Amino acid sequence: MPTFVSALLTASHWAVWLIGGAALVATLMPLLRHTAWWIRVFDFPRLQIVLALVLVAAASLALGHAGAGRGQQLFLLALAAATVYQLLRIIPYTRLVPKDVADSTRTHDPRAELSLVVMNVLQYNREGALALATVRAADPDVIMAVETDAWWYEQLQPLEETHPYTCHEPLDNTYGLLFFSRLPLKGCQIKYLLDDDIPSLHTHVQLPDGRTWVRLYGLHPKPPAPQESKTSTKRDAELLLVGKEVDRRDEATIVFGDMNDVAWSHTSELFRRVSGLLDPRVGRGLMPTFHADYRLLRWPLDHVFVSAHFQVVDMRRLPHVGSDHFPIFVRLSYEPQHKAEQEENAEQADAEDRAEADEKIAEGFAEEQEDEAETDAIKA
Repeated sequence: MPTFVSALLTASHWAVWLIGGAALVATLMPLLRHTAWWIRVFDFPRLQIVLALVLVAAASLALGHAGAGRGQQLFLLALAAATVYQLLRIIPYTRLVPKDVADSTRTHDPRAELSLVVMNVLQYNREGALALATVRAADPDVIMAVETDAWWYEQLQPLEETHPYTCHEPLDNTYGLLFFSRLPLKGCQIKYLLDDDIPSLHTHVQLPDGRTWVRLYGLHPKPPAPQESKTSTKRDAELLLVGKEVDRRDEATIVFGDMNDVAWSHTSELFRRVSGLLDPRVGRGLMPTFHADYRLLRWPLDHVFVSAHFQVVDMRRLPHVGSDHFPIFVRLSYEPQHKAEQEENAEQADAEDRAEADEKIAEGFAEEQEDEAETDAIKA
């Protein structure tokens, strides 16, 4: 029995060191600015890494590491430092901080409000009736559904009865896009900013007051994943291309979609600084939208960023629609009288940020040219 207990303790010590070491490496990896998918993937699970760090620290204390040798004490200190760092990245997306975009306190005025739903349906999901019912129950003014092919267009086409202004690009490559609006649109275009198979939405929508036009951008770039894109380069470039365009225009703007990036990543933060947009999630909670089927593996991938012209009436995650994503709903109130006050919450880009954005955009176009050349060589 003593031999068994000794072996168990030794195995426990090794397990603590190995799991703790992995959690520390996972904390450090996002600090690298390299765009390789196997580095950028560590941007996503910060909450899960915190859980691992806390459990390992508790196990380490239970095993008596606090009073042990210097190496084990340094290990505990590293775990504590990594936990604090990860929490500092996550805390803005909790209710512990002030909201970047204030709650609207104005008496309900439907003429000055705009509601929208972002929904990644998962192309191979066949719960079309459920998705349609969920959207209808939320009753938003505008709807963008991504990963939509011809089958999904048939399922969601009844929305055109109530949302007759449309701009569709159904595709069978998991990057199709359907856009429905009950409010008039102006200059609606589907653009391919970088990839020739990744569409994005660009339009203006008129508020119910009949006077105010709001610029909308709907995005769904490729994620950094081995089966999709070996790097995050083109995803980052697409976000920053839109960010720079927003910065050049002084108008009410909303950028939304499945960004395949988390709000606390370096690229998302750079996008907000370059564009001057605000994240309504700040101060309201994580509202993780992916993965809908696994509670312990969730993070916020679907986003809505707004200019300082807006305040929030309602923001929430919608029920499961059979996809690996939850839809997200937001109702905004157009209140330009608070614009100057809310702009103080917006992070400002400096010369270094702008230079980095330009560099990332150039790298995105260069990578797309390389991919096209490789595709042409294969076809030849």
